[in-house]
Amino acid sequence: MSEALVLLALFTGFGLGFLVQGVRGAVRALRLTMRGVRVRGVVTERVVGDGRHGGLVVFTDHLGRSLILDPGPYATLCGLPPVGKEVDVVYLRKRPQSARLCSVRHLLAPSFGWFLASTLAFGTGVVVSP
Repeated sequence: MSEALVLLALFTGFGLGFLVQGVRGAVRALRLTMRGVRVRGVVTERVVGDGRHGGLVVFTDHLGRSLILDPGPYATLCGLPPVGKEVDVVYLRKRPQSARLCSVRHLLAPSFGWFLASTLAFGTGVVVSP
């Protein structure tokens, strides 16, 4: 087997895997948007010793339990307002621990990353093959 064919198969496999992950993430975001429970949460500060940026979101689920959502390191890029402001949070009724911010940027950011990686893998496979 030629090296170019092996590389093409390898990058195509990576591209398909990344594409599947992107579709799964988009389906999860759609399911959260359509079937999820939407509540309001308050943005709070992190503990002083925590080196990560961005705030945490404290919200109450449908059973009255207070939960904390960590939107991740790119929370400000995905539309997290300043500390003290309110933000929409969405979660599945059976899994309030899997809550996400209810914004298009925050829900679709992982899928965008997977689709970008898929495009790069497919493009690399095309360029490498003769």
